[in-house]
Amino acid sequence: MILLQAQHVARRFGANVLFSNVQLEIKDHARIGLVGRNGAGKSTLLKIIAGLNAPDEGTVTMKKDVTLSYLAQNSGLNSNNTIWNEMLNVFADVRALEGQMHSLEQQIANDDPTTAEYVKLLNRYDQLQHDFAANNGYGYEAAIRGILHGFNFPEERYADKINSLSGGQRTRLALAKALLEKPDLLILDEPTNHLDTDTLAWLESYLQNYAGALLVVSHDRYFLDRVITEVYDMNFGHLDHYQGNYSNFLEVKAQNLKTALKEYEKQQKQIEKLEDFVNRNIVRASTTKRSQSRRKQLERMEKIQKPKNDTSQARIQFATDLESGHEVLRVKKATIGYTATHPLSQNINLTIDKHHAVAIVGPNGIGKSTLLKSILQIIPFIAGEFKIGANVSIGYYDQEQQLLHENNSVLHELWNEHPLTSEKDIRSILGSFLFSGDDIIKKVSGLSGGERARLMLTKLAMNHDNFLILDEPTNHLDIDSREVLETAINEFNGTVLFVSHDRYFINQVATEIVEISQSGSTTYMGDYDYYLEKSDLQATQSGDNSLTSPISNNSSIESYQANKNRQKDIRKATRAVEEIEQAIETNENEQLMITNQMNDAANATNIGKLSDLQKDLDNLRKNLEQLNTTWEERSLTLEELQD
Repeated sequence: MILLQAQHVARRFGANVLFSNVQLEIKDHARIGLVGRNGAGKSTLLKIIAGLNAPDEGTVTMKKDVTLSYLAQNSGLNSNNTIWNEMLNVFADVRALEGQMHSLEQQIANDDPTTAEYVKLLNRYDQLQHDFAANNGYGYEAAIRGILHGFNFPEERYADKINSLSGGQRTRLALAKALLEKPDLLILDEPTNHLDTDTLAWLESYLQNYAGALLVVSHDRYFLDRVITEVYDMNFGHLDHYQGNYSNFLEVKAQNLKTALKEYEKQQKQIEKLEDFVNRNIVRASTTKRSQSRRKQLERMEKIQKPKNDTSQARIQFATDLESGHEVLRVKKATIGYTATHPLSQNINLTIDKHHAVAIVGPNGIGKSTLLKSILQIIPFIAGEFKIGANVSIGYYDQEQQLLHENNSVLHELWNEHPLTSEKDIRSILGSFLFSGDDIIKKVSGLSGGERARLMLTKLAMNHDNFLILDEPTNHLDIDSREVLETAINEFNGTVLFVSHDRYFINQVATEIVEISQSGSTTYMGDYDYYLEKSDLQATQSGDNSLTSPISNNSSIESYQANKNRQKDIRKATRAVEEIEQAIETNENEQLMITNQMNDAANATNIGKLSDLQKDLDNLRKNLEQLNTTWEERSLTLEELQD
């Protein structure tokens, strides 16, 4: 069933056409990724589809009674409510039913069971109970806890005021609320921003099982491959449709482009031959008719347009002026944070050598950015030792982009730091990072997130440092720019330490992964796939031993056994949840049977039987309350085991 259709949709800004003749169709349970370069119009199209903006041409139609939720990128909740109360608002209708049920229960308890009014009350209560159950009335609090748990909000945070939280936390809560609403169509613009790798994995699993349809814009290639099953590609103002996940889309698009280019070149050769024949023979009497025939053939021919392929991309290159020593960085038994009484993490050990690219991973709030700032001596270590190696010069990419000067133009942001470099050379370097024409006289304050990111990378490339410390360098970059950055780092003749939530980027760049927890660090000697494979099988080691990948036989055996026991516990907890769900279903069916008996005209005057049935019904209701409480407890236990 089709939920929504966009037909011949166009959007213009003055004389410039952003996109035109856009055709898009969303069906039940669709999993659609909308991709394209920064500035292609993806977010603009989402707002038109969501009904926030009207198209300049075309129409967007939606099936009657379809519910839709739209979450713009980096849009956080703005509320004076507590976290818990804000999530409860999603279930206002269900809670109203619950209040009506409690009110009726009081009336039923105080009413005379021999009256016709009593039977009406029972009928009304039965309908309310049916509606309440159908709208997850017995499980909505468990659903809230499950979603908040998935987004790393423990119960002790439920009473926190939303407006007291950070921007990233409020963004995660906005996404949590959208998921709880369970609309028929969920539209998400960059939902993976501000999510750590564990939360990303949880969100992927949730969306894979989401009952409604999904339309998402994302630059996270891992996320797209795991969630979507079809792609709409926004390029050159048009929208092309592909089946399959993101990796499949890339393969098919490349093959289609190759095929289209061959067809174009083949037709161009045919046109060239026909035109040559006409030009050589049109004036000769003996061949004039044939020349005229060829000319008509040319006129009737449907010309193939040359396939467009946007090959413009930043040319990022990092180089060093000075070779560092072999030992670049040593951190030993470090404690990081802002107060000694409440550190973010402790017992951190890092061994970083020349030409290595080390990724730091861990949950949000654990102190990954703080660790980088401590190494840079922006924030002092609370405890521990650290040493920068010989001849090491550090270049820093700040995810908050505070190193940019808002009042500078793009040109002077570089020229002020490199006054001896000619303007021509500065302009040339900016051009390689896709700043051209009027772009270079823009104020930094007026740049988009992607432009600011490219400007930061331009500054970094000009400094020729041999040790790059990068904090979320792929934020705001489109997929093409991320791939260019990957290549630049892989070809860099220096050393890199970086924090990133982009798992594909980590996998392409990292030679080692360092996982940070509250109690310490563990190093995995490989890429992100290796880390995923080994992190569940290797026991976390402490002290200096965390500097190397845990590989002892005893440790591996213990880790394997621990993982095996965990899987056993998960299967046991799953069976327990399924048994409770079956008991709840049986209970609700028995209540329905009793209610039907009480409503049966044959029993209307049998006061004794009605009284017995009412007692049975009351017992079942009490039992159901206990079953729902048990279900919540066991569901949370299962979720904790699966995390």
